[in-house]
Amino acid sequence: MKSDRKYWYIFILAFCGAFFGPVFSVIAEVPVNEPKQLTTTQAVVLGVVEGLTEYLPISSTGHLLVTKDLLGMNTTDSDIARQATETDAINAYLVCIQFGAILAILFVCAHRFKKILKGLFQGDADGRRLLINLILALSPAVVIGLILEGPIKKFLFGTYPVIVAWFGGGVAILLISFYFKNQHRDLHLGQEIEDMGPKVAILIGVAQCLAMWPGVSRSLATILGGLFLGLSMKATVEFSFLLGAVTLTAATAYDVLKHGSDMLAVLEIRSMFLGLLFAFAAAVLSVKWMIHYLNKYGLEIFGYYRIVLALATAWIYLG
Repeated sequence: MKSDRKYWYIFILAFCGAFFGPVFSVIAEVPVNEPKQLTTTQAVVLGVVEGLTEYLPISSTGHLLVTKDLLGMNTTDSDIARQATETDAINAYLVCIQFGAILAILFVCAHRFKKILKGLFQGDADGRRLLINLILALSPAVVIGLILEGPIKKFLFGTYPVIVAWFGGGVAILLISFYFKNQHRDLHLGQEIEDMGPKVAILIGVAQCLAMWPGVSRSLATILGGLFLGLSMKATVEFSFLLGAVTLTAATAYDVLKHGSDMLAVLEIRSMFLGLLFAFAAAVLSVKWMIHYLNKYGLEIFGYYRIVLALATAWIYLG
């Protein structure tokens, strides 16, 4: 037991290092005496929105982009170079704030990460298989994300692409839910996470790439992918959480390395960490609620929510 605990502590430190290590590596490059953005209120609101929406099939990125606009976090500097830096910093923080939600999964799904540790250090077959499946599922997003990062941030990081994705995803949820009911399939039955093979993991990873369009929702893509591939609702939701922690850690570390100096130069550092804290707390509540809800009901409520939200947002922006 003490040996397991030791490896668990090592894992937590390494996991946190994926975020804080790059932060410390860029602090020395931060310009001084620059005016800072991101108020305490903005950070708290963004943290709560991120935490509540990250693992629900409603798109945290879409919610954050719209919330950013509603909070007035748009660049107004007359200096074009400074304006570009501010835009990069704000968009990067909308990715990095996800680290608070990642820590929530470490807290809620600790038993799964302990299993992975046993697979690494004690030869546990189930833990090693889960780790391999997570790496396989992450691979498509790494490849496609590196290729399409520029076009995605240039053309899709905006309110109108999010509205389209919200509406389309809501319709998709309702149609797919109707299909499963018509097939008389009990979504609570199916393969468990221990039964997953590498092919299923890779295909779920491919499905996750659909969420590179902000508003689609990574959780939605992976959950629906898992259900179509024969996983039970419990297994596909849990694997979605675990894959989310791995994927978001990689994305966060990448953005910190690339835009860390911009964030620290433009944004108030205390507010940034406050946002992470609120994202963690809100994500813990959201994940626990989602596990309970989906084990009793289905996805339809999220379909209706997405459609209503898309129409309301369109009315606000187009009205």
